[in-house]
Amino acid sequence: MDSNQDTLLFRLASKSLKYFLLVLFGIAIAYVLSKGLGILQIMPILLYLLQQFLLPLGIILLCLITIAVIFESLR
Repeated sequence: MDSNQDTLLFRLASKSLKYFLLVLFGIAIAYVLSKGLGILQIMPILLYLLQQFLLPLGIILLCLITIAVIFESLR
């Protein structure tokens, strides 16, 4: 195995981070559009998504990235 080749764990962590940040960006766009258009009924849905799904996923993703960094530094 080449020393420049990324491990499976690192690729998984980076792809997960990419899609997690894309979801956060999409929620930010939905928030700005709903605020600008005056559609405030979407706010409770966005807050529910952030609290119930994205916060635990963010914590799990942070742990996964930490494990990948530690594993790569030991390699």
